[in-house]
Amino acid sequence: MFQGIHHIAIICSDYAFTRDFYTGILGFPIVSEHYRAERQSHKLNVRLPDGAELEIFSFPNPPSRVTNPEACGLRHLALSVKDLDGVITHLVAHNIVVEPIRIDEYTNRRFTFFKDPDGLPIELYEAS
Repeated sequence: MFQGIHHIAIICSDYAFTRDFYTGILGFPIVSEHYRAERQSHKLNVRLPDGAELEIFSFPNPPSRVTNPEACGLRHLALSVKDLDGVITHLVAHNIVVEPIRIDEYTNRRFTFFKDPDGLPIELYEAS
């Protein structure tokens, strides 16, 4: 019935900064980009390596993200990586704080977290 995730949508507080973060630092290519004047809103779609898209919206004065990580809703975005150490080095070179590496107790895989410009936790999960 389902084929996979088509897109994940997030709302940002600073469009230019968030656009640069996802396209410049993380390197996701732009699929489409629009400004919707009637909503005072940008809409940016970037492609993830598996073909899914991340849809980024800006709206005037969006409410802040709930700080409790166990609140209902999106907990985090997880990205699969082959070279966890290399990605961490890249992020740190761009002054992005990355948590210490952990080991998944069920799979024995390494993973860590960092945050996007609005505090959305992003997990890096080392693939086989």
